[in-house]
Amino acid sequence: MLPHYYTVKGTGEHELIIQKSRFICHISRAVTEEEAQAFIQRIKKQHMNANHNCSAYLIGENDSIQKASDDGEPSGTAGVPMLEVLKKRNLKDTAAVVTRYFGGIKLGAGGLIRAYGKSVSEGLNAIGIVERKLMQVMHTTIEYTLLGKAENELRSSIYEIKEIHYLDQVEIETYVAEDATQEFCDWMTELTNGKCSIKEGLVTYLESDAETE
Repeated sequence: MLPHYYTVKGTGEHELIIQKSRFICHISRAVTEEEAQAFIQRIKKQHMNANHNCSAYLIGENDSIQKASDDGEPSGTAGVPMLEVLKKRNLKDTAAVVTRYFGGIKLGAGGLIRAYGKSVSEGLNAIGIVERKLMQVMHTTIEYTLLGKAENELRSSIYEIKEIHYLDQVEIETYVAEDATQEFCDWMTELTNGKCSIKEGLVTYLESDAETE
């Protein structure tokens, strides 16, 4: 598992008008090639009357799966420029489809390359990018009398609360960097005067908004 990587925030679309042609960029997260292909087919079905539904995607920790399709545009003028934008932004597990409704004005090879690249770039800006950091979830159990102090200190610290469980005692789940677990344990033990129980939980990704331009 990568210590951190960038991907799209979610699924969405963004439209541009360039020389009277409509360019609609559709973006989605896809962790398998099957997901990417299903997304592309869904957009093609949705816009079956469009002149082109060009696509590109990057899948895998090492970008082991990379595909691009010009879908009828001149070779190299659509899918590859779209893929290059995804790579330039250092994105992973991301699929893009740009739907074009021709407006009557030919753009030429250079114009098409710029149009498809711009469509994906502005689409990413509109939909958003997140950084996913690999984190250790720490489970801290305390008495209810310590909850107010512990929660306030956590919320103003470098750590992020994942969830609080209100059981016989309070269990606080906290995201902690993998190389900072001992530091967290020491800090929490001092904060509660030793009146806590701490154990490690799952290792998972924490998402936060990011810019990769």
